[in-house]
Amino acid sequence: MSYPNQNPYGPPQGQQPGYGYPQQPQQPSPYGPYPGGGGMPGQQMPYPTVMPGGPKAARVMLFVLSGLNLIGLVLAVMGLGGVSKASHNVSPYTTADSITAMNVGKGVLIAVIVVIVAFTATAITLALQFANGGSGVRVGTIVFGVGTIILSLFSFPIGLVHTILGILVVVFVSKDESNAWFNRPRY
Repeated sequence: MSYPNQNPYGPPQGQQPGYGYPQQPQQPSPYGPYPGGGGMPGQQMPYPTVMPGGPKAARVMLFVLSGLNLIGLVLAVMGLGGVSKASHNVSPYTTADSITAMNVGKGVLIAVIVVIVAFTATAITLALQFANGGSGVRVGTIVFGVGTIILSLFSFPIGLVHTILGILVVVFVSKDESNAWFNRPRY
């Protein structure tokens, strides 16, 4: 026994039943080929000739970090001057503990100044090397970003901007487009 056709209108005229829409030519993707796929087996993907957005953003953030470090350097030098002036104006009746505290304060400020100068010089050097590329610059930038994150956690409320910028630098430099930029052939 056969059931009647459930479609009262019947199959569409001029088409074979069950085939649907006709095939259309495949359009090229506006986003480029799929990474790692496409192309011929022996063909290499072309290397970028212009710095992609991720490395550009990381480079700008390195310059911003160095600018913030310079502001911190000025404040640390001003603090060192204030502590030095206060230690020179100590009365002869001041206890040895307060003099020791001032000397420790001077030592801590000098150590902070040295660290700030080192991080500022590193940030500027790495940012200037982005145009040349090289995997060493990429690895150095990732290490610098992690170091910035760790040190900024010690001064958390004030160092929050450094923490965020350090995370963003690490993320942008770790992307595939950054890897392609830093590993491109240089002549």
